[in-house]
Amino acid sequence: MKTASQVKRREFLACVGLSVGATATFGSTHEGKAGQSSTYDAKRFRFSLNPATVRPYKLSLREQIEIAIAAGYDGIEPWVSDIQKAKEKGELPELRTRCKDSGLALVNAIGFAPWAVSDPAERSKGLESMKCDMALVAELGCTRIAAPPSGITGQTKIPLEILAERYRAVLELGASMGVRPLLEFWGASANLSRLDEAIAVAAASEHRDAAVLADVYHTYRGGCSVEGFRFLTAATLPVLHLNDYPASPERTQQKDADRVWPGDGIAPWRRIFEILRVNSCYPWLSLELFHAAYCQTTPLETVRTGLEKMRKLIATEAPCL
Repeated sequence: MKTASQVKRREFLACVGLSVGATATFGSTHEGKAGQSSTYDAKRFRFSLNPATVRPYKLSLREQIEIAIAAGYDGIEPWVSDIQKAKEKGELPELRTRCKDSGLALVNAIGFAPWAVSDPAERSKGLESMKCDMALVAELGCTRIAAPPSGITGQTKIPLEILAERYRAVLELGASMGVRPLLEFWGASANLSRLDEAIAVAAASEHRDAAVLADVYHTYRGGCSVEGFRFLTAATLPVLHLNDYPASPERTQQKDADRVWPGDGIAPWRRIFEILRVNSCYPWLSLELFHAAYCQTTPLETVRTGLEKMRKLIATEAPCL
């Protein structure tokens, strides 16, 4: 016996799935009229550093914050594991003050709590882990945390309506702790591998705080067109992981380490920014790479290069629309 809520979610998921799949067919020729912003100020974009980009240097959270400030970033996405190490050293109050005084925003935290696993006991542990992570993140002064498909990347496909129920549980937990969980998708995962799946799950969670943590590389890796960005708004896309992907190897063979600087690959940037303009959407643009070859100089030079790449991308693609 299905509840009314379950039926409604199923109907919505079917509708959204059809709509997202249809966007590639109907294209963009009808955009730019009703609902389109007449101006698009590229200067409103803010740039964040995801420390994955400098992971090979094995920097502490304090060092990550200092190089982000020195390079001129507007924000940072600290990893929960690094926040925990800083807490053990008693550094969180000082680092929170340092970020506030310098104007460096704590954009979002990167955690890997297995909140969506199917085993009830393991899921309960995963939610408890998420609760601990949220408390840690809040102590630093951050109000968002990633909710990726940790623990279900190799599992049997889980129905989207069930994932929506599990994501709602995380959202309720976050609402009680003042930390907003952003639904993240991973292109190579068996579950939540596609942008359209993340959009459907977020919407079907029926929660006002539901939002997507999107990623240019993972959108491509999961086999989804950037047309799916048309269903995201300023309210539901607070952060966009910025990276690019090469023409080779073939899409399904690409790994995280294959990501390249934004603008150095084949991502359809003009179309991405066109969609964001139509939706009056200015998400945080957060540099996230796992390319060890980019970490052959100093950490500061590496993050400066990344910021320059992002600024150049905005200067060459966004204002020309």
